[in-house]
Amino acid sequence: MRHMVGSGSDGTEDSDSSAEREQTNSSESDGNMPKRQRLTRASTRLSQSSQDTPDLKRAADHDESPPLTPTGNAPSSESELDISSPNASHDESQAKDQANRDSDKDLSHRPKRRRCHETYNFNMKCPTPGCNSLGHLTGKHERHFAVSGCPLYHNLSADECKVKAISREKQEEDVKGQEENNSRHATRHQTPTSKQSKYKEQVAEMRKGRNSGLQKDQKEKHMEHRQAHSNTREPLLENITSEYDLELFRKAQARASEDLEKLRIQGQITEGSNMIKTILFGRYELDTWYHSPYPEEYARLGRLYVCEFCLKYMKSQTILRRHMAKCVWKHPPGDEVYRKGGISVFEVDGKKNKIYCQNLCLLAKLFLDHKTLYYDVEPFLFYVMTEADNTGCHLVGYFSKEKNSFLNYNVSCILTMPQYMRQGFGKMLIDFSYLLSKVEEKVGSPERPLSDLGLISYRSYWKEVLLRYMYNFQGKEISIKEISQETAVNPVDIVSTLQSLQMLKYWKGKHLVLKRQDLIDEWKAKEIKRGNSNKTIDPSSLKWTPPKGT
Repeated sequence: MRHMVGSGSDGTEDSDSSAEREQTNSSESDGNMPKRQRLTRASTRLSQSSQDTPDLKRAADHDESPPLTPTGNAPSSESELDISSPNASHDESQAKDQANRDSDKDLSHRPKRRRCHETYNFNMKCPTPGCNSLGHLTGKHERHFAVSGCPLYHNLSADECKVKAISREKQEEDVKGQEENNSRHATRHQTPTSKQSKYKEQVAEMRKGRNSGLQKDQKEKHMEHRQAHSNTREPLLENITSEYDLELFRKAQARASEDLEKLRIQGQITEGSNMIKTILFGRYELDTWYHSPYPEEYARLGRLYVCEFCLKYMKSQTILRRHMAKCVWKHPPGDEVYRKGGISVFEVDGKKNKIYCQNLCLLAKLFLDHKTLYYDVEPFLFYVMTEADNTGCHLVGYFSKEKNSFLNYNVSCILTMPQYMRQGFGKMLIDFSYLLSKVEEKVGSPERPLSDLGLISYRSYWKEVLLRYMYNFQGKEISIKEISQETAVNPVDIVSTLQSLQMLKYWKGKHLVLKRQDLIDEWKAKEIKRGNSNKTIDPSSLKWTPPKGT
């Protein structure tokens, strides 16, 4: 439940309208005495009836805010208010009551009114230990829910943040005033003014001692702070550099925190949700689909930089550029078990290459909804498909499978990277998983639940396998068991595919498989139109033996 924080409606418009009605009633009563008497009798009856509900009347008399509609929001017009006063007739009040009852039927369909600009979820708390979520690094907000806006994490108090905010605003106003005083036609290479030269000298003077280093007692203080708070607090920054440079850094922190707060208020990000919106991966910038449990100091950045070869994730473009200059990886770790043309598949053991497999799982979760495996990768083998060029082997997709699966699952998780989707690589990964099952002489099936895109890909693959089998089948009687042994597809998956194709019929106590020639001809026409595509798995290019114990 979201609570709204801020000043409520002051009811000025409603009180003015009420005053106008009272003035109108009083003017009418002066010219019509009988009517005034009738109004008096009506007011007497109303006062008698109000004695039964004194608490409600007192609440109505002392409540300064307008009454709420049945939807829980402030009324949007005067017609939603039920105003009953001694100056209104009994007949008029009954008519208004009936009108309100009729109009209230449609109130639930009206949009809710926002009563303030900011919304806070009071169930959320700042993750910093010992923080009460009060204050904000920018000094402009009353509460915070992320480390980026936590004064305590930055070794400050809420009052100090407010004082710094006021000081920054004054400095910005002074700079703005100086810019307005400058000539509009000033050239870029104009000589600096006397004020600018003086300010430059002051900055140079302030930055003289920035490389002097820490004293012994200062070093001890910094070490004690680090041992006491570890990663839950920002390291002490005082005396590391000059006060001028430190203030510049604080300004940058406050500005970044303010930008994140604006995004949160606009609803583009929410507390506790995924803040990684894009990742830079090789020569592609990819929009993410789902939340992935990256460490918070990376997740709250909004953009992540990932090495496409070792899958290490970084905070900035500069760090990524330096890493790429030193990274010696050009392909996934493990054994290359398949190669044809530029397509290769590497078998990576989760126990031998734990960090790589964990990074691969974190990356995959950005594009998978149902994935739950992140860090416990040791019981799994990962088969990573790549496309090679003169710069290295680029990640196309992967699937993982358990080393010992009691239910004969040949795929635990499967993903095709977004930049390679709708190009046939997903079907290649599925075909490769069944090729391994054939070599193992087992019948395989993917682990459930499948993602939406995964289910579409598997249904398309099963349909193609069955139609190809029907096209090449020359016998008179067909058996689901024989199809399963030939294709390594689980009989349950075969039956569900036949039912979706309307090729399975129950007749005289038996299930019959119908050979629909129209579907087979349609599939064959597509195969001819597609031609000799390189997006197929060649069994002769596989160099693999089943791991021991499987």
